[in-house]
Amino acid sequence: MPHDDLDVLAANAAFYRAFADHDADAMEALWAQRDAVACIHPGWQALHGRDEVMASWRSILDGPDAPEISCSHAAVYASDDVAFVVCVEKLQGGMLAATNVFMREAGEWRMVHHHAGPIARAAMEDDGDDPPTMLN
Repeated sequence: MPHDDLDVLAANAAFYRAFADHDADAMEALWAQRDAVACIHPGWQALHGRDEVMASWRSILDGPDAPEISCSHAAVYASDDVAFVVCVEKLQGGMLAATNVFMREAGEWRMVHHHAGPIARAAMEDDGDDPPTMLN
């Protein structure tokens, strides 16, 4: 696996570690400072701009109902200074398909976009090692 792919997967893992640890400060450190950012949480309208995106993460992670989450089946697609990861998020009560977009900023991979949405029920019932094959 190319070195950039490993670095992008490490940035993606840091995102899910911050999420799982409910660490809003770590989450904020992962997002780009210079580049435009956006986020679409499941069932939410698109959020635009760092202030709006970071406020949403603080609300989620600092709240009493912050979800438990893990990531699986992460596949990275990298090219020069832009990369994205497609993965499966496992939460209590279901799974989500997610896309996380990263840009290289000051030599580090920083998140610029996160989008997660539900996976069709039939795919959720597959508990094997293969990624779900049927999306909405």
